[in-house]
Amino acid sequence: MADRLDAILADGVPRVCSAAVALIAVNGSVVAASATGELVRYADAEGTLAEDRPPVRRDSVFDLASISKLFTTSAILSLVEAGRLDLDEPVATWLPGRDPRITLRRLLTHTAGLQPTRRIDLELPGADPAARLAAITDTPITAPVGGPYLYSDVGLVMAGHVAEVAGEAPLDELVHARVTSVLGLPDTGYRPTARARWEPAGLSRIAATEWKAERPGPGCVRGDVHDETCYALGGVAGHAGVFSTADDLLVFGETLRLDGGAMLRPGTVAEMRRDQGAEGAAFRHGLGVRIGDPGIVGPLTGAFGHSGFTGTSLVVDPAHQLTAVLLTNAVHPVRGRDGIRTLRHAVAAEALRLADQA
Repeated sequence: MADRLDAILADGVPRVCSAAVALIAVNGSVVAASATGELVRYADAEGTLAEDRPPVRRDSVFDLASISKLFTTSAILSLVEAGRLDLDEPVATWLPGRDPRITLRRLLTHTAGLQPTRRIDLELPGADPAARLAAITDTPITAPVGGPYLYSDVGLVMAGHVAEVAGEAPLDELVHARVTSVLGLPDTGYRPTARARWEPAGLSRIAATEWKAERPGPGCVRGDVHDETCYALGGVAGHAGVFSTADDLLVFGETLRLDGGAMLRPGTVAEMRRDQGAEGAAFRHGLGVRIGDPGIVGPLTGAFGHSGFTGTSLVVDPAHQLTAVLLTNAVHPVRGRDGIRTLRHAVAAEALRLADQA
């Protein structure tokens, strides 16, 4: 049943991305799986072919980029269930001195009035991650509070830090304790090259991303987070940094489709998936998740999920009882390649076709 999915990925690799893995589950069962391409194809920004070009596999590890926001959100909602956070209380409760209009709900819906990003690595080139984090969480409001929607990595960095203060642990430990270990996701986490499970294989399972001359080591980035801000914060942040496999991400998506499983209560997941009324976006917005995002859902207009800058997407459609995962490295060796939106739509359309046949 994967022949059509194989053809969809083959049409995009290596034109759109050098490697792609896609999984589609309907009614809780994987009905199509495909992996094609090379985990490392290029040696530099000029497109010189690498000497060693390992093939992608279903269990290959990809930088999820902004899909990380859903793991941050899940950890935050777990802390809300535990009574340690309140979505509508000012974040100044946990980060004294911040604008009292900023709440976790506004951070998770991108309506807190915070700017989209800060290249804190360039602003504070000699600072350590702690000093950079303090500077980001001190970012002033520069847009209307409460809307319209203004996508902000800064806001999710702040939300992740609120979780750290309330949860009394670093964000990576909170995500592990409250999300990935609960769901049994052995290949999901931050800073993959530091994870013992992936040794002695080392980098061999991880897809390369962009050529960055300022980063240490030969060749394109591999095993370190692509996002510059997250990298400057030590590889762990509320907006980026999580690496995963397609199977792990599928389990995570299915958990949200099936009302939270062992991770969150059904009412909490319902609130996460509810349209929070953020105005001005091309889609509806839940807590952390986008609903009907035209960039990823294709014909699944009622689906929720998120995309990632590296070319990843997670699409969950409870009405059609399906989850679709697409992992790619579309920024390898440089960003700006055309076609990732079309590839995402094609995978979503194939998921709907298979669901209609079930």
